[in-house]
Amino acid sequence: MTTVNAGSRADTHDMYVVHRVFRRESALMPRLVRTVRPGDSVRARLVAGHFRDYALGLHHHHSAEDELLWPLLLARVDLEADLVLRMEEQHHRVADGLAVVEKLLPAWEAAPSAATGVPIAAALASHTEALHEHLGDEEQFVLPLVEEHITQAEWDRLGDRFATETPKDKLLFFLGALLEEATPEERAHMLGTLPVPAKLAWRFIGRRTYARRIRDLRDPLAA
Repeated sequence: MTTVNAGSRADTHDMYVVHRVFRRESALMPRLVRTVRPGDSVRARLVAGHFRDYALGLHHHHSAEDELLWPLLLARVDLEADLVLRMEEQHHRVADGLAVVEKLLPAWEAAPSAATGVPIAAALASHTEALHEHLGDEEQFVLPLVEEHITQAEWDRLGDRFATETPKDKLLFFLGALLEEATPEERAHMLGTLPVPAKLAWRFIGRRTYARRIRDLRDPLAA
């Protein structure tokens, strides 16, 4: 078992903020589907596009863990086999749930109705349950190990990979999703770590664009 120097250990607080975003969005998704009236293909496309962005973010999040985090932990920690198997099984179950929804979306986008929408809302509800179980287990069993056995530089690679692999036109949306969920202190920290061009892009483009998108998506929930 390898333990890293206390001064270089990873600060995993940002992961808890990311998890709050995924919990929020996964819980909202079935409700958003139910706001689409029969025949309203314009809104169906809006909600479907939002789901695909959410699924993209979750895929990159989990693939970075699979490829960058688990190998390090397995090399340094005497992990119990059932924990490793549980995390892997949960990742597969979450991905399978997303795939079910993606398969159902085209028919619903083309002709939204109860017949096409109800199965999507049900699949999203099942996905939400599986995701919340996984996030809770990860926070309870995995992140404490990360804080003891992974360095900050190694931890930062997960965020670097997300920024590199995510389409550039999606990055401001994901930043907005994080900032919405963050406390004032967390928000100040996140914005403080951004390069100047990213700060300016958020201030003059991203903030307004994100607010408009969220308003269009969620206003019907209050009706």
